[in-house]
Amino acid sequence: MTIPVASLVGERVVGVGTDLVEVDRFRLAMKRRKKLGQRLFSDDERAYAERHRDPVPRLAVRFAAKEAVMKALGVGLGAFKLRDVEVARRRSGAPQLVLRGKAAALAEEQGVTGWHLSLTHTDSMAMAVAVALG
Repeated sequence: MTIPVASLVGERVVGVGTDLVEVDRFRLAMKRRKKLGQRLFSDDERAYAERHRDPVPRLAVRFAAKEAVMKALGVGLGAFKLRDVEVARRRSGAPQLVLRGKAAALAEEQGVTGWHLSLTHTDSMAMAVAVALG
């Protein structure tokens, strides 16, 4: 018997989103638009990335997470500020989502009560999967 993942945690899946980012294209965008990092990422997200020799893959995967959240909520660019979605870290190091502002309001309207988030990146690609639960 197959048991849906959501039933294992006692909640239903409201939406699923995924996004894939080419790290070199993202690096180029960051170089061309000097303030892009401030517009897209929280201070904590930037500080975490800057602790690594090459921060761009970590920023790219966080950008992918923000896009994946939009897709899970069924909205497009402009529905909320990308800084309204923050990738934080649990004590274990696992990523978690923190939504604020319009992103939080949209999630609440759709009955979202929690999230699952998976991130992965290499030197060339960054991917995120966000599952909205309700």
